[in-house]
Amino acid sequence: MARPKPWEVDDELWAVLGPLLPKVERRLRHPGRKRRPDQLVFQGILFVLHTGIAWEHLPQELGFGSGRTCWRRLAEWTEAGVWPRFHEVLLAELCRANALDFSRAAVDGSRIRALKGEPRPDEALSTGAEPAASTIRSLTPPASRSPPP
Repeated sequence: MARPKPWEVDDELWAVLGPLLPKVERRLRHPGRKRRPDQLVFQGILFVLHTGIAWEHLPQELGFGSGRTCWRRLAEWTEAGVWPRFHEVLLAELCRANALDFSRAAVDGSRIRALKGEPRPDEALSTGAEPAASTIRSLTPPASRSPPP
């Protein structure tokens, strides 16, 4: 069986994620072009993010829509707060399926509260009486003013 590509979203996963997207109704008067299906556009976004290709170079042959469409929908969904909802739902599904391995998890130090107060003397690092000499060396000689006449 062929391994699915990282940007492919099967119908089972889409059944979980699709309802989290905002519903957009077509205008009755001047409806314009029919909107590209969200599932295809989502896969286009994943394709660009996975491959690092520029939005404008997204191949039309893949059927995801134009790079501009995918970029616009990404901005629309970001403004609607879709990504944090996706994250929460997917984490809950993975936890329910016991598919998360926390043995390789890392804690981001920027999220840990810094304790207040001055450091104890044995914790303070000495930097010496004077600043260290610069280790940057210039290839051009230092500029100087010529002496007054």
